[in-house]
Parts: sequence; structure tokens; C-alpha cells
Amino acid sequence: MHTHTHAFPGIISTSHRFEVPLDHSQPDGIKINVFGRELVAADQTDKALPYLVYIQGGPGFESPRPARKTGWIGRALDEFRVLLVDQRGTGKSAPVCARTLAVFDTPQAQADYLSLFRADAIVQDLEFIRKTHLGPEVKWTILGQSFGGFCAVNYLSVAPEGLEAALFTGGLPPVTGHADRVYESTYPRVLTRNERYFARYPEDVDQIARIADYLRAHDVVLPTGTALTVRVFQQLGIRLGAHDGAERVHYLLEDAFIVGPEGPELSLRFLRQVENQLSFDTNPIYALLHEAIYCQKEASDWSAHRVGQRYGIIDADPVRFTGEMVYPWMFEDYLHLRPLAEAAELLAQKADWPDLYDLEALAKNTVPCAAMIYDEDMYVERALSVETANAIGQMRTWVSNEFEHNGIGVDGARILGYLLDMTRGMR
Repeated sequence: MHTHTHAFPGIISTSHRFEVPLDHSQPDGIKINVFGRELVAADQTDKALPYLVYIQGGPGFESPRPARKTGWIGRALDEFRVLLVDQRGTGKSAPVCARTLAVFDTPQAQADYLSLFRADAIVQDLEFIRKTHLGPEVKWTILGQSFGGFCAVNYLSVAPEGLEAALFTGGLPPVTGHADRVYESTYPRVLTRNERYFARYPEDVDQIARIADYLRAHDVVLPTGTALTVRVFQQLGIRLGAHDGAERVHYLLEDAFIVGPEGPELSLRFLRQVENQLSFDTNPIYALLHEAIYCQKEASDWSAHRVGQRYGIIDADPVRFTGEMVYPWMFEDYLHLRPLAEAAELLAQKADWPDLYDLEALAKNTVPCAAMIYDEDMYVERALSVETANAIGQMRTWVSNEFEHNGIGVDGARILGYLLDMTRGMR
């Protein structure tokens, strides 16, 4: 394990590299590196504090890179050492991208490798780190945001003995049923968000139609080489589930056009901003495994694409935004996803995914749990989250429409403090 230490305002940060098995069922096989960042308040470095492990949302995104003692991290550091782990395949942990996957000879080999990057493997990495570097007798608290909560439910299923408490923010997954259930719930949410967006910004109806007409008449390419088709443009709607997402989209659209030598054209500034909002090619695990996070002994078969056809939302007129769904055509339009198209198809048709959740173990759970459920969450359907909460022993919930899906980033100190109080019987 290699370490480096740095000081930030109010925080001492120590970086760790852990060597873990690629496949935990073969502990003596291939190893990969997993990166973690351990934080402690600058005035508590000598204290034997318990650990809180943050499990990032996604899938396919690295853990936060903190700069100071603020937000939920600041609150956590009042009483914990915080461990931020880049999940395998992200950040500095055996990163996955088109170039790193190019080392494999076949799409099947790529798909086989990627199949080891779901929640179950992430949890086994954390357990390996806990047992190997802290000791099997040490328990820690986990905080799962969004997909991180999916990982946390798996943790409760397979290794509850490692947990002091489990906290969830917008991250209780459906533990039974096909991925179709998710999109049958979230597509109506997305359409409602579109209605709210256009009620707030009615002038954007014409602006979006103008942009779509331009895209249909021209071959527009983003700076990274991705084709800005209408269907890619629609994916800006992934931002509408955040607290300021509608404003971000609106302000982006305001300055879409400039007048060039041949008349109106989309500006480089607009194209760069669109690209910055869509990270599918820089974080390809999201596109490759987003539907697989729901799969247990069945194939997703491009669930969002199939369910979405009922709603007629893709490349339709009038143009409406989509949500966090992924589609097979993304592996045509996004330049850096194109080399992964065959692997993506294999993953979409994979029907032997192992189970992620042990329903009996969850029902008998004794680990104190508290979940923040966002009443109008565009990404994680409230009704399915409540269903799962009712299936987990010792689970307490806080259901609210005060926050959007990214509430932990908006008022994280209050949310974390409230959830901790719930697990301690103080709420």
C-alpha cells in the first residue's frame, strides 16, 4: 500500500493504493489497484476515530476531490475519518475507457472484464480493504449516494458484520424485478420535468426547436469528435433532476447561436458546454453498465430503449429531453464509445448476472440504517425506494420533497447529521 499526505484547509488527506483481486472468487489471480483518499480533520489527526466510507453515485464516477472542510464532508469529519474510494474502473482505480479496454483481443473479453465492475465487486473491494488494512474486528459506517446506495444494499446482503451503520441518500434500488420496472417509473417523471421546464422557460420551446432543426440540417461535431445529433442533444435532460439543473440547461441554450460567415451557427462556446454536460465517453462504465446495475439472472436487453419507444420521446417533434437513460445508438454517436459497441451489446444481452441482494438477509438485518428518499426523484423512483426500505430490517426513512437527487451536495451537513441521528434513535 503506497501513501501520500497533503494538507487542505481544515483537512489532512492521505492517499492510499490498495491491491485487490480483479475477481474476488479467484483471490490468487489477477490484481488491480484501487485508490482511496483518507481524510481527517486537521485538529484530530491523533485521535482514534471511527471510519465513514463514502460510496459514490454512478456507476462509473470517481469519488469527490475535496478542497476544504465543508458540506457533508465537514460534518462527517467532526466525528469520523472519511474514506473516499474511487470505485474500480474510475478515477485512479484501474480506470476504464476505450483505450484501456483496447488491450483486450475481443469484445467478449472486454465484456467479461467489465462484468466484474458492478456493485458486488465494489463491495468486495471495500471488504478486502477493511479486513486487510484495518482488521476484521473494525466496523465502519457507509454513506451511499445514488448508485452508492445500491452498493450499500448489496453490502447489507453479503457482509453486514463489517458495518456499524448504513446511510443512504437517493439510493435505495429495487431488489426484485426487471430493469423495465425502473424505466416504466422514471419516463413519466422525465416527461413531468419537461413540462415544468417549459412552464418555467416557455421561450425555450422555440429555441430548442431551432437547435434541433439546425442539427438535422448540418453535421455538427463536438470538440471531442462526438456527433451532436438531436438524440444526443436531448440527453442534456440528465441535468433536470438536480436542484439547479433546469437553470443550467436554460442558460446553456440562451447563447447557442452566433452569426458566422454563412449565417447563424452553433457557437464553439455552446458546443463545449454541451460536451461538458455529457460525460458518457469520458466515463464509459455509465453507458456500458448502467442497466446492468439492476440485473439479476436476466438480461436488460436495452431496457430504456425498449420502454422509451412507448413514449415516442427520441428524435420526436416537439423535442423533449430524456433523463439518465442509456441507449444502443450512443455507441454510434459518441466517438469514444464506438470501439465498445460490440462489448456493450454483449453486456445488454448477458442473462447470467449473479444476484445482488439476499432478501432473507435484508429482512433480518440488524445494522442501523437510515435513508433519505427524495419524493420527486427523477432518477431513483420514490415508490420503488419505499418498497425496498420496507424489505430491510432496521431501516428508517426520511421522505421529503425539499431536495432533488443531489441533495447531499446542496445541504449535505444537515442531511448527514439527520441520518446519523436517525440511526442513533435521536430522531
